[in-house]
Amino acid sequence: MAISAKDVSELRAKTGVGMMDCKKALEEAAGNFDEAIKLLRERGLAVAAKKAGRIAAEGLVDILCDEASGTAVMAEVNSETDFVAKNENFQNFVKGCLEVILKNKPADVGELLAMPFGDGTTVDEALKEKILQMGENMSIRRFVAVRGILSTYIHNKGAIGVIVKVEADEAAASGEGFAEFKKNIALQVASMNPLYVAREDVPAAVIAEEKEIIAAQIKNDEENAKKPAAVIEKMVEGRIRKYYEENCLLEQGYVKEEKINVGAYVANYAKQVGGKVKVAAFYKYEKGEGIQKREDNFAEEIAKLAGK
Repeated sequence: MAISAKDVSELRAKTGVGMMDCKKALEEAAGNFDEAIKLLRERGLAVAAKKAGRIAAEGLVDILCDEASGTAVMAEVNSETDFVAKNENFQNFVKGCLEVILKNKPADVGELLAMPFGDGTTVDEALKEKILQMGENMSIRRFVAVRGILSTYIHNKGAIGVIVKVEADEAAASGEGFAEFKKNIALQVASMNPLYVAREDVPAAVIAEEKEIIAAQIKNDEENAKKPAAVIEKMVEGRIRKYYEENCLLEQGYVKEEKINVGAYVANYAKQVGGKVKVAAFYKYEKGEGIQKREDNFAEEIAKLAGK
């Protein structure tokens, strides 16, 4: 059966799959559009399985807010290349995932994948269709849903996402500059990468390990190793204070005013409006964080292409 270019274009418009794949599916389905779409979906499963081992360390972090419920959801969806991450089709898929998370409140990624995405497909099926359409491995890596008094920030078109949750009384929440105050905290988290809100949040085991590392460093230094135990102990405590200053949000130097730390900035705002406010929590996603990126050996690739 002859398949017209119009039919191929129409199937491509419906599925987003490449022209040659659409033509093959229509030929196999004897021109039946529904059957061709089914074949493409099945093919998507096969393509996804084949590409599953390929490293997806690029992608996008995005956030969706629902002001009515005071909820924000943030997700990281990965692709193999930044080129695909910039594709509007991929970006719309990420937004669709956020909508599903906001509506259905899944407990984890596995539960999210089983939920309906639209057009009779699940999120997992929609993901596999995107893999077929774009020819790259993709994965939904993680997500978080936060409810409360929030501020959100996306840096560099989805490279970093931040949600900050604050607790504030009426005077603080209605004070002039409250939105800017919250945004500044989010900017601080994005730029300075704290691990905890306050020193009280750092697990005792983490501090114990840091002290062991610092003590070992001192002993390995010939000059310091000869110092009295009391002096070494003070040196350890000094470096632990430095650890707090680097890793605890409230003890970090405030990026917009170097003379004060973030804790002082929070206190100054509370005093200014005559209210009470505290940073309750923050969540930060950086795309590809912790994923071992693929390192292509271009010399080997060229040799393969040249048949050497």
